[in-house]
Amino acid sequence: MPRYSILAGIAKGMRLTGEISSYLNEENENEMNSPSYSIGPGFPHPQKLVVGYALTSKKTKSFLQPKLQGLARNKGIIFVAIDQSRPLSDQGPFDIVLHKLSGKEWRHIIEDYRLKHPEVTVLDPPDAIQHVHNRQSMLQDVADLNLSDCYGKIGVPRQLVVKKDPSSIPDAVGKAGLMLPLVAKPLVVDGTAKSHQLSIAYDQLSLLKLEPPLVLQEFINHGGVIFKVYIVGEAIKVVRRFSLPDIGEHEHLCNDGVYRFPRVSCAAASADEADLDPSVAELPPRPLLERLARELRRRLGLRLFNIDILREHGTKDRFYVIDINYFPGYGKMPEYEHIFIDFFLSLVQGKYKKRLMNNC
Repeated sequence: MPRYSILAGIAKGMRLTGEISSYLNEENENEMNSPSYSIGPGFPHPQKLVVGYALTSKKTKSFLQPKLQGLARNKGIIFVAIDQSRPLSDQGPFDIVLHKLSGKEWRHIIEDYRLKHPEVTVLDPPDAIQHVHNRQSMLQDVADLNLSDCYGKIGVPRQLVVKKDPSSIPDAVGKAGLMLPLVAKPLVVDGTAKSHQLSIAYDQLSLLKLEPPLVLQEFINHGGVIFKVYIVGEAIKVVRRFSLPDIGEHEHLCNDGVYRFPRVSCAAASADEADLDPSVAELPPRPLLERLARELRRRLGLRLFNIDILREHGTKDRFYVIDINYFPGYGKMPEYEHIFIDFFLSLVQGKYKKRLMNNC
């Protein structure tokens, strides 16, 4: 039985190319004897878990940090770079494919691979990723969910999509009943820094200076703190980040024009150790986040994403989702290395258990 893939029995038609071998040789000639993981009693041999990855160089550097790779080797997990110049089906075999590349060509490649290799777990389906790359559809599932229970209520800010003609924006805002100031965000999230920039428009005249296509959201005062909720499968991790300050009546009256900001939550420092007002610093209730994460996993069809959440300032239990990001910067998430190792192993354990049940 091949050593490299837990699913080799159903993937034996796939060729074991020199990529894995060269990777192992580069690491250590004794890699074949490195620790392996066990998925439970009854499986005849210890196995290697092979994770193929197709990431940008920036994402590779931030995600595949030395600690993660060291922990992975100790658990028998091997990361193998996917060569984009070669057919994907000629590489591997893989147990898991981890990807975050843009472009229609890559989406076609990975979708075709998913159809031809259902035994491989692809994180995540390209169509599901595209859904959260458009800010018009991104928050629709949260709005439809209309989550409310004894722990609080989660909604989305009132928003308006403008696809062209800046001159029409003031009238459209008036008809939609949106209240100034408004946050303007690019309609499409395409992985560029520009797609994560935001602007604040304080008055009607400033609306004419905006550049469609975009989404306008009502600004919600939130104590200057944003909660970033990281989702890795069923695991949830929450961190606080500093955000834009609240806008009072004085600031609203004394400001005009458009103020542009970079990607605020990424540029901002962590607020986890800051001396904050308890009413601002208190994390959203865990049961509420677990329910939201469970529903969004199901509705979005994603397992790797994060949710940006605000608590309306002056309230205890009124929350708003303002953004959802696929495969965010997990390197900034505390203990992400252990969380991902457990996640990868759980995926293959679940697949093995499913095979056992199907064979009964």
